[in-house]
Amino acid sequence: MDLSAINPILLVASLMVAATPILLAAIGELVVERAGVLNLGVEGMMITGAIVGFIVATATGSPWIGFLGAAAGGAALSLLFAVLTQFLLSNQVATGLALTLVGLGLSSLLGQNYVGIRAPSVPSIHIPVISDIPVIGPILFQHDPMVYVGLGICLGVWAFLKYSRAGLVLRAVGENHDAAHALGYKVIRVRVLAILFGGACAGLGGAYLSLVRVPQWTEGVTAGAGWIALAIVVFASWRPGRLVIGAYLFGGVTVLQLNLQLVNVPIPVEILSMAPYLVTILTLVLLSAGRGGAMGAPGSLGKHFHASS
Repeated sequence: MDLSAINPILLVASLMVAATPILLAAIGELVVERAGVLNLGVEGMMITGAIVGFIVATATGSPWIGFLGAAAGGAALSLLFAVLTQFLLSNQVATGLALTLVGLGLSSLLGQNYVGIRAPSVPSIHIPVISDIPVIGPILFQHDPMVYVGLGICLGVWAFLKYSRAGLVLRAVGENHDAAHALGYKVIRVRVLAILFGGACAGLGGAYLSLVRVPQWTEGVTAGAGWIALAIVVFASWRPGRLVIGAYLFGGVTVLQLNLQLVNVPIPVEILSMAPYLVTILTLVLLSAGRGGAMGAPGSLGKHFHASS
């Protein structure tokens, strides 16, 4: 075992890449939940985006068109969830779980002819002078564009929720949909748009796994990333800034356990592989206990809206 073989600069830089798919999926789900909707189908939307993005990217030769296709694929699956829960008033928890099963099955079917095929490469950004700054350059300025897109979306969501009128309306719908409806706001419309945004972000997160992290199609490529994204939304108390911290925490633990495996630390590989998920669960438990169970969830989260006649 030689811990000196772990490069701390490379470790920190890698955690930004590892956190990006979780960050994308989680920020979309945060918007959905701030609108008062609980969508547990993030895993299904992510893996649907992963296979759709991969198919489009390999067909066109462009990873960027692949990412657009992934966003559309995730949004299309989320539209099914929106119709079932907002118009047909099906149970949100059960529908979300069913959505995950649909996504997993659909990706397995569509991906049969793509196993082992390499995806078009996504080049990293290299900014002259800035990227060559010691320590800071490799950590912050030598990543692929989607790393910065994820951070940009988080910044945009933060500004949208905090400063825009539409963001305030969305928050009002999530806190008390009856009061929002009484003020004349279109509750169903707001929630459907939020669900579509969440699906598109989840699709982008899935495509990042199949086009950048792997980059080839492997069945089950998301490996529970959607469930981690759901947990990080709770960890962040539905706040975009804290969500970034939570995603980077998970990404850091993931990268660290991979590096520890490479240097042959005397810990079973199975335990190291479980570490990111165990840390996430432990953090959620401690956070909940520290707040007496009051996590600050939107008041109407998971509740059906019935418009009065």
